[in-house]
Amino acid sequence: MPDKKQIVDSIAKVAKQVGHTPSLLQFVARAGITKRSVFRLFPKWNDAVRAAGLQPCRLYVRPEDGELLEDWGKAVRKTGGIPSRRVYRLEGEYYPLTLERRFGGWAWLPQAFRKFAKGKEEWADVLGILRASARKKGRPQPRQELSSSRLPNQARHAPLKDRAMYGSPIDFRGLRHEPVNEQGVVFLFGMLAKELGYMVEALQKGFPDCEAKRQIVPGRWQRVLIEFEFESKNFHGHGHPLNGCDVIVCWRHNWPDCPKHIEVLELSKVIKSSESCEPLSSANQCNP
Repeated sequence: MPDKKQIVDSIAKVAKQVGHTPSLLQFVARAGITKRSVFRLFPKWNDAVRAAGLQPCRLYVRPEDGELLEDWGKAVRKTGGIPSRRVYRLEGEYYPLTLERRFGGWAWLPQAFRKFAKGKEEWADVLGILRASARKKGRPQPRQELSSSRLPNQARHAPLKDRAMYGSPIDFRGLRHEPVNEQGVVFLFGMLAKELGYMVEALQKGFPDCEAKRQIVPGRWQRVLIEFEFESKNFHGHGHPLNGCDVIVCWRHNWPDCPKHIEVLELSKVIKSSESCEPLSSANQCNP
């Protein structure tokens, strides 16, 4: 496995070959270093680019829906199952967040792909993998054949394109719906931070997302580093290092293997506690 210096030197070499800052795909093709090796040492490709003394390329061509679904289907074919965000990040050509934003969430991708691949013989093997995966999970497919009366707690209609996606109604202090992404988590934490005993010092784009202070005992405060995630398991899926973060603030805690030294503040439980007039809990430990 290459170390950081080898990767950084290789990025600079490829940049000279192509005459500009290479994309991740250009780098993998020319340097012979895998995406897995890069993400093992750098949380994001642009972090590796900056370490090589280069400026990230800002040119972005919006891919078509079909291109995204084709690439996701290739990842299904390659892995033999429905890939997680982390697996797709290593095997696919696009960032998982790009697909989530385009199709309303990671869980919607199988349904979106089935609609895209319907009647296309070249994707018959991938559709078979999706059906087999659904049977293992106890969900008969295709979903379109199920009547709405049998799906009281599941989606009953295909999503419309170019429409906003909302969470379940909660009407919590002016927030009408549950968060459906990381931005919603940040907004909700801002509403509750003071009540939970946090004083926000700074927010940033890179890891970790937030620096704050919290009161330990009256008159004594400590600095904490916070990473926002919609689901706690996304912390691992995004390839964040296990050091450099004290608290994960999320809407849903679903990472049973979360390290013990990282606290998890699960806002969905905080809201339920607040609605039942119980004192708000400052944090939920990863492994109680």
